[in-house]
Amino acid sequence: MKFTPNSPEARDIAYHLHGQTNLKEHEIRGPTIIRSGEGVRVFDETGNEYIEGLAGLWCVSLGFDEPRLVEAAKRQLEILPYYHSFAHKTAMPTIDLAEKLINISPVPMSKVVFQNSGSEAVDTAMKMVWYYHNAIGKTEKKKIISRVNAYHGTGIASASLTSLARMHEAFDLPITDRVLRTDCPHFFKFRINDETEEEFATRCADNLEKLIQKEGSDTIGAFIAEPIMGAGGVIVPASSYFEKIQKVLKSYNILFIADEVICGFGRTGNMWGCQTFNLEPDMITCAKALSSSYLPISALFINDKIYEAVKEKSGEVGVFGHGYTYSGHPVPAAVALETLKIYEDRDIIGHVRKMAPILQDGLRLFSQHALVGEVRGVGLIAAVELMADREKVVSFEAGAKVGPRLQALAEENGLLVRAMGDSIGFCPPLIIGEEDIGLIIERFGKTLDAGLEWAHREGLVT
Repeated sequence: MKFTPNSPEARDIAYHLHGQTNLKEHEIRGPTIIRSGEGVRVFDETGNEYIEGLAGLWCVSLGFDEPRLVEAAKRQLEILPYYHSFAHKTAMPTIDLAEKLINISPVPMSKVVFQNSGSEAVDTAMKMVWYYHNAIGKTEKKKIISRVNAYHGTGIASASLTSLARMHEAFDLPITDRVLRTDCPHFFKFRINDETEEEFATRCADNLEKLIQKEGSDTIGAFIAEPIMGAGGVIVPASSYFEKIQKVLKSYNILFIADEVICGFGRTGNMWGCQTFNLEPDMITCAKALSSSYLPISALFINDKIYEAVKEKSGEVGVFGHGYTYSGHPVPAAVALETLKIYEDRDIIGHVRKMAPILQDGLRLFSQHALVGEVRGVGLIAAVELMADREKVVSFEAGAKVGPRLQALAEENGLLVRAMGDSIGFCPPLIIGEEDIGLIIERFGKTLDAGLEWAHREGLVT
């Protein structure tokens, strides 16, 4: 495609490197420039309207034009536009937000540590695992177990916990031998023969225990998991999976980190994914919907056991040598506080519970579509997995790029979703109503039908 010299598209290609983008292809097709947003919709430079079916990147929970968040940012910018949290300093919004988060935590927690992104929160959790075990004299207990297909961020450390090939290839990642991997809890795809869901969960737990025993339990510091795997394909865990996994972790005294970056703040129909799946973690990461992503902020919760050990060690060292320039920045903190107030004032979780069956049932109407292998989800997060053969659970060849093709077709139909391989993710703003969910279903139905025609032409289906 040719672009007018000095047009926004040409300047973007000339000066801006996009993450999670095929850079070579980008020079040919150029960007879709989003000009404005309203509710669950965004509008591009030419006036085309799209329903944001993924809330940006799983994050714009309150839609794209919430005036209370704009006013909260403006008010704080006028009072104190920046301060830090080093050397005993802080600001009032930071204190208020920390207190609020501890009060709404799904399990008893002691402190929160502020960062700017989910990746930084996970990096901080990893550092905390190592600091804590050094503090209590278990200096060999440093390995962290992640799961196949997990996503935990893009930093050097957090991307090492991520288990997606595209996040490692050519980056020389993972960087550390302290990261181990255990089974992905995707029953539909990884069950063996006539294995029941209960048997599958048991096998996952047994394999975790075997890994711990092989490596030596005195070398394993923590296990990290999203309640629902997000960027790994919206993988809802098999029933009883977490019950069995947590039993193994407790028996070997291994810390549990719950990565709530996507699930936190109502996405699953509860304030926390931990509540939806009965998790009892030692640490929790959160970000995204913490501020409806109007400004960048994340938090790591730590329990009292960890805090007391870290406190004592910092006394010995003379300082807790961690933190970022923007940790606990007062403006994002003020926006996050207002976001949490809106969740309460408008009973957003109650609204999610009403809308969830409409989205989930609507998407399940496509379960028998010729391109669809599985439809899965909880609350207002879901995925439709495309497959060559549903009955035999046979995926399309990766080179066919069926998922990316469906994503592009959805965009042509005014629906923004995300292809994770051949799984199409849905995660609309939490404020979405029944009518707009109906439009998502309608537009995706057209997309699937167009995708099937394309697949026939390409010889991918018969």
